[in-house]
Amino acid sequence: MSNSLRVRIEISDGASIPDPKDRRLITAWSISFAGAILALVLLCVFREDPFWLMLQFISDGVVVTFEITILAILVSIPLGLITGLGRLSGIRAFNLLASTYVEVIRGIPLLVQLFFLYYGLGKFFGLGGIPAAVIAMSFCYGAYMGEVFRAGISAVPKGQSEAARSLGFNKAQTLLMVIMPQAWRTILPPIGNEFIAMLKDTSLVSILAVADILRRGTEYAGRYFNYFETYTLIALVYLIITLLLSKGVSFMEARLNYYER
Repeated sequence: MSNSLRVRIEISDGASIPDPKDRRLITAWSISFAGAILALVLLCVFREDPFWLMLQFISDGVVVTFEITILAILVSIPLGLITGLGRLSGIRAFNLLASTYVEVIRGIPLLVQLFFLYYGLGKFFGLGGIPAAVIAMSFCYGAYMGEVFRAGISAVPKGQSEAARSLGFNKAQTLLMVIMPQAWRTILPPIGNEFIAMLKDTSLVSILAVADILRRGTEYAGRYFNYFETYTLIALVYLIITLLLSKGVSFMEARLNYYER
């Protein structure tokens, strides 16, 4: 009989989170970040027209992008927690409802969900571009967050729950005071990764005429017909933002590990 090793490989759409334990000065993250900053600065200094003018033009799009991302993450995290608890629940109806939500939402592309909310339901409820974008992204990423919470909570040894119950904790107290603080260490990196993936996916809301980074860049390119320069700048802006956010997630993970020592 041969022994087989089963390895689970997880791939995310988000950025690669730098290892908090890696203290080297030259890393893939530092090379990427320094290269993106240097390229952006050189382009804006030596080719002020169009790059510096273009950067000023899309600056308000950066604000809109973060607005949509932050609102969506604030909705998707509690939705994901409820979904994750539902997937673990022994209540059949709750479990079935949460599982069905995950299967349906994850089986439909985010772009289709955006079209459905804005052009479909929007016809009946009068949804604007930003509300439709926030709702679609919240429900889409809530399903993914649900799996993150489910995996994080499942990773906590059952003995922790049993010990808490033996001390007189009820289910809610056990979850809030025992399980979640331990699960958060496992949950934080993937949640940060989903946040970054969500920010990148906000580029899809440009089809709803929402003035995000991509939409503002497209407007500029359509006005002056410099598409190559425009999308080069947009790529650099997205890269710098995602690298900064990935470093922030790495820092929070390091601080969390420090306080748990």
